[in-house]
Amino acid sequence: MQQSQKFSMPFSGAEMPARTLVEGAYRQVRGDIITGRLAPGEKLRVEHLKDQYGIGAGTLREALALLLSDALVVSEGQRGFHVAPISLIDIKDITDTRVLLETDALRQSIKAGDDEWEAGLIAAFHKLEKIEEKLGNRANFLIREWEVRNSNFHEALIAGCDSRWLRYLIGLLYRQSERYRHLAISTDTIARDVHAEHTLIFEATMERDIKRASRALEQHIRLTFDAIRLMLPDVKD
Repeated sequence: MQQSQKFSMPFSGAEMPARTLVEGAYRQVRGDIITGRLAPGEKLRVEHLKDQYGIGAGTLREALALLLSDALVVSEGQRGFHVAPISLIDIKDITDTRVLLETDALRQSIKAGDDEWEAGLIAAFHKLEKIEEKLGNRANFLIREWEVRNSNFHEALIAGCDSRWLRYLIGLLYRQSERYRHLAISTDTIARDVHAEHTLIFEATMERDIKRASRALEQHIRLTFDAIRLMLPDVKD
């Protein structure tokens, strides 16, 4: 994703075709970081990865620079690029900040959202509902498609908020939470009915019940942290 696209597609735009070689490389590396194929803390050696992904060194470096802006990659002086580490402290910070910003944006959306916003939200929820009905076998391709539709639903919830900066920051935090969410989904550390959570958020939002919708969204976001906390018991928060 080019820097100029991040306001127009603040979450990910993963369902859209890549427009450039750099954007394609960005998505490939980002996907491997989210799924854990590139492990937290792993050194990203350009000379090896360019052959692995079949791209030029310059293209890969530009993709890594975009991932630096997403905070999914870190650079330490002359030591090169590394996958950003994960920790309980990090996901707690992401969770608390997401709750603060996302519930505020949802409140603004409910107050200001028009018929077009409602129609977009209904469509996003319908598509998410369809795939959540099929997720019992947790096939990898379904998980990938679910992530796209889940992203679209969360973006549709706050689309009525007028602040592009608020939507952008929420999208950045959402992208940061993806690899934690992928980890939680793949291990099932706590029993959840994610579809019921989404339905509660959707129904309260459509009823313009700000208090109930905000509470449901906060609980939904915090449950991922609860799952990760059980997986990283040795990390102090």
